[in-house]
Amino acid sequence: MPFLDAIRLALSTIQAQKLKSFFTLLGVTIGVMFLIAVVSIVEGMGRFMEQDLVGKIIGVNTFEVRMRPNINIGDVDESVWLAYRRRPHILESDVQPIVDALPVGTRWAMYSEDNLKVESRYSRARSARVIAVDGDWFALKKLGVARGRQFSAQESSYGENVIVIGPELERRLFPGVDPIGRELKMGGLPYTVIGVTETQGSAFGLSFDNLAIAPFKAPVHRLLNRRPHVIDAVAVQAADRSVLNDAMERERALMRARHRLHPGQDDDFTLETPESALEFWNKIKRYLVIAGVALPALGLVVGAIVIMNIMLVAVAERTREIGVRKALGARARDILAQFLVESATLSTIGALLGIALGFGLAGLITAVTPMPASVAPWSIVVGVLVGAGTGIISGVYPASRAARLDPIAALRQE
Repeated sequence: MPFLDAIRLALSTIQAQKLKSFFTLLGVTIGVMFLIAVVSIVEGMGRFMEQDLVGKIIGVNTFEVRMRPNINIGDVDESVWLAYRRRPHILESDVQPIVDALPVGTRWAMYSEDNLKVESRYSRARSARVIAVDGDWFALKKLGVARGRQFSAQESSYGENVIVIGPELERRLFPGVDPIGRELKMGGLPYTVIGVTETQGSAFGLSFDNLAIAPFKAPVHRLLNRRPHVIDAVAVQAADRSVLNDAMERERALMRARHRLHPGQDDDFTLETPESALEFWNKIKRYLVIAGVALPALGLVVGAIVIMNIMLVAVAERTREIGVRKALGARARDILAQFLVESATLSTIGALLGIALGFGLAGLITAVTPMPASVAPWSIVVGVLVGAGTGIISGVYPASRAARLDPIAALRQE
């Protein structure tokens, strides 16, 4: 029997027995639906971690020279923390040698940051993320100014009391008032607001817009690092990955020489990249993907058992039909193909319905919860293949029984 004819016959049988077909494909539909939804949540969380969280904190094609990692996902042993605390700090005196060692075309920025109380005459004091920066910080972070301007090279060089604030801090400190040209206070000193950044959104309840950015040489940097001449990090960004790797090797050699480390000694500083920050998450993600595929497979096992039982009943109910077809010249392989295609068509339709419902469930989760969801194309392919495979595997035994029926005995069946 031609394959297309077998599919048409299977579809006509499904149409004639709608209720039985519905319950047959229900298990496959539910299994594939949860496979798509669970994998979508894991993929969405991965994309969110890479692009929205770590991507905004560190940046693309960027690494940071730090005393210790800034992002720690997962449990960190107490002995590791003790080792971090014994490390030497990154100093202002390290910055120029770091910059001098960079390949041509790379950007750099030095900064220190902390949460400080910020106040204005229009609002009570608010806690905000305050960053003192120097170098190409705005370009490196791809952070534009929506209103006003960035501080100039001269203002940065002289450490003038000017500041750029985020949209959320604007709403909190200057409700209903244009902040440009007005003052806010940090550590008892006034700073003139010269710009408001573009919005960056939030992650896990942490707003990226509740921030204030000042020149590094402004007095506020003394509040961010109590130890003199200490900075948090030097960030380096390259145009592509090969230049970035070259820059990292140069900086590692430079910092090891400055810290007088012998060849056998471990680094006592960190070169943090988005990949190193996400190392623990990527391990978790692999297990979650495996679980996301394995758990819905239980539903598919149930669906396969249902399909097998329904197909066995179908063989029993259509024994006379099988006898007639064999008497008219149908071969055993034609009967086998008919029932295999019928069970595979049933489960594939169930898989397609499951994919559609999985898309809907992923969208609903994104809409009503803080968890992001992103449907992975590979999960759609897996859903279809698993659905068709379930039908074929579960239909083999009923189809083989139908193919082995004696046509004379089948024709006697009432």
